[in-house]
Amino acid sequence: CVTLLALQQSPIDQVAWDQTQILNPWQYVGFATLPNQVHRKNGEERCLGCIFLSVGESGLGKSTLINSLFLTDLYKDRKVPNAQERIDQTVNTIKHTISIEEKGIKVRLTVIDTPGFGDAVNNTESWNPIEDYIDQQFEQYFRDESGLNRSNIQDNRVHCCLYFISPLGHGLRPLDVACMKALHNKVNIVPVVAKADSLTQAEVHRKKMKIREEIEQFGINIYQFPECDSDEDEDFKKQDQILKDSTPFAVIGSNVQVESKGRKFRGRVYPWGVVEVENSAHSDFLLLRNMLVRTHMQDLKDVTGETHYENYRAQCIQNMTRMVVQQKKCRWVESGCRESEKLLHMFSKKRNVDAETRASYIFILPSGSSKPV
Repeated sequence: CVTLLALQQSPIDQVAWDQTQILNPWQYVGFATLPNQVHRKNGEERCLGCIFLSVGESGLGKSTLINSLFLTDLYKDRKVPNAQERIDQTVNTIKHTISIEEKGIKVRLTVIDTPGFGDAVNNTESWNPIEDYIDQQFEQYFRDESGLNRSNIQDNRVHCCLYFISPLGHGLRPLDVACMKALHNKVNIVPVVAKADSLTQAEVHRKKMKIREEIEQFGINIYQFPECDSDEDEDFKKQDQILKDSTPFAVIGSNVQVESKGRKFRGRVYPWGVVEVENSAHSDFLLLRNMLVRTHMQDLKDVTGETHYENYRAQCIQNMTRMVVQQKKCRWVESGCRESEKLLHMFSKKRNVDAETRASYIFILPSGSSKPV
C-alpha cells in the first residue's frame, strides 16, 4: 500500500517534499539540538586542541607573544642559555602542552618551540630538524591511520607555523626565504613581524609591503584565508578583508600589567609613552589572536588534513607503489637470470654428451688414419 501511495504522488507533491520548511517559534521537534549533540560527543571523545609551531631567531619575543596570546605561561621551567651555550647549541624541537578551560570548553594547546634556530654563524639547512619533525608527525599519523585500531588516533600534526620576522632590515633575510620555502608545502605559515613597537607606523606599513612583495617574488605559499560565502554578513566580510590586508601581522607581546589614566592593561612603558598590547591602533595582536582562536582555527586544521597531509600521504603511497614495482622487476630479473643459467647449463651438458657420443663412434682405417662415422 505504501508503494502504491508513493507512486500515485504527483510531481508537484514530490517537488514540495524537496522544499525547506521553516518551523515557527512555537513549533519544536528537536533538530536544533543536533549541533550540540555533535559538540558534546566530540567533547566526550577527545579534547579540542591545536598545535602551533614557533619559528624564529632568539630575542624576537616568541615566548612572550605565545603567553600573551593564550593568557598562560608555557615556559615556567625554561632556562635561558648563556653566550657559550648558544654557540654550542644546535637546532632542536621542544614540545610544550597545557590544557585550558574557558566557559566549560576544554582546549589542549601545544606549542613546538625551536631553540637555536638562526643563532649560528652558518645557518645553512638549519631548518632541517623542523622539517623532519613535521614529517615525523605525518608519518606517525599515516601509520596509525593505516593500522587496525583507528578509533583512537592521536593527532599530533602541526596545524600552524608562526614564523617570526625580525623588525630590523627592510624585508626578508635569505634564511627566512629558504626556511619558509622548505616548510610552505608541509604546514600553514603565518608570518609575524616581531617587536612592532620598535617601528613607526610608516615603517610598519613599508615593511609589510616589502615582505608581501618578496613572498610573491620568491613563490612562498603562506596561509591563504578562505573566501567568504555569498550569504555571509557584511561585517564578517569586512573583518575577513582586514585580516588579509594585515598580513604579515605586526605584533607586540607583554605579560606585565601597567596602569595609565586609571586603567589597567597589558602593555609596555617607555619614556615617550605607553604601548597597549590589545590596542588595534598599536599592533595587530588582536587580529592575530582572533584569527588563530575565534575565526580560523578549524580552517587551519582542515587545510592541514585535507591539503598538506594528503600531499604527504599521496607521496607515501606513490613511493610504496614504486617500491613494489621495483621489487617485482627485481624478482622477474632474478628469475630470468636463473632460467638463463639453467638453459646454459643444459646446453653445456648437451654439448658434452654429443662430444662423448661422437668419440665412441670413431673407427681406424687400414691406412692408419682415423675418421669419425
